[in-house]
Amino acid sequence: MDTDELSRKAYKGILVEADKFAPDLTLHFGLLADECMDETEYLVKCRILIEELKDVDPEFYPDVFFGETPDPIKLHQTLDRMLRNIDKMEEFL
Repeated sequence: MDTDELSRKAYKGILVEADKFAPDLTLHFGLLADECMDETEYLVKCRILIEELKDVDPEFYPDVFFGETPDPIKLHQTLDRMLRNIDKMEEFL
């Protein structure tokens, strides 16, 4: 699936939220859509990716964020907002 196929709510709740933090984060979630058949699968995989990103040691941020080292607190705040957005979207599935 392509990110254009996401609902406005999913696009805003995941991709726009990620882009507010860093374009590199948006890229990870945008590429994830290519692996999914529908929005439900996308939200499940987003949740998994968020949990994986929350577990990354800040020492390895440059590997994940293409040479950049984001603020760990702001990253976790963004990821938590994204999880809350997913929770809201899943209520209506």
